[in-house]
Amino acid sequence: MVQSKTAIELRGAVHLDQLQPQVAATIAANSDGFFPVAGESAFWVEVSPGMVVNRLMDVALKTCDVTPGALITERHYGTLEVHGPDQGQVFQAGEAILSEIGCEAADQMRPTILIDEVICKLTSHHAMLINRTRAGMLVLADDTLYTLEVTPAVHILHAANVAEKTSPIRIIGLGADGAVGRLRLAGTDAEIDMAVEAVRRVLSEIPGHLAPEVR
Repeated sequence: MVQSKTAIELRGAVHLDQLQPQVAATIAANSDGFFPVAGESAFWVEVSPGMVVNRLMDVALKTCDVTPGALITERHYGTLEVHGPDQGQVFQAGEAILSEIGCEAADQMRPTILIDEVICKLTSHHAMLINRTRAGMLVLADDTLYTLEVTPAVHILHAANVAEKTSPIRIIGLGADGAVGRLRLAGTDAEIDMAVEAVRRVLSEIPGHLAPEVR
């Protein structure tokens, strides 16, 4: 059967060398696939049109010894994740996916920061409102809260993983698909300051071109 090849836009490609415990647990708690565990390597990709992630997942699973963790199609974008204990196999799966698209990582969109805010000494009621929709740990009264929103959404994973590597923060929320990626961190003033510095640095170092809507 002859299949036509649709032009694919690479929005973001993220290779995480070693998943941190809270990042892995938060992803696993919201996973529809085989969930990852701490210490594994993971590769995420975000593309448009969204449905093409099915073909890209097929390429990854038939090429490398990796496990599928996410296969998400939104209105405009698609996101997939594969992971495994062998970082080489995960990296190779990512290369196979990018080859299928006809792209390199440098062809992706650089993250654009939409929200980057620190709120000190949360009130009790504010903390409880956040906890009703949390996707990770609890935020408590008097915590310092950091909120981050970026596009393309998949880049938020870099931010979350490096934040946990750098500082003993708590991940309150982590969303990596759809139009924007969102991250909420809680901790002391010093812990949040350390995490924010690392997050801003890693996002600024991601290669790619500027998204058309923000040029």
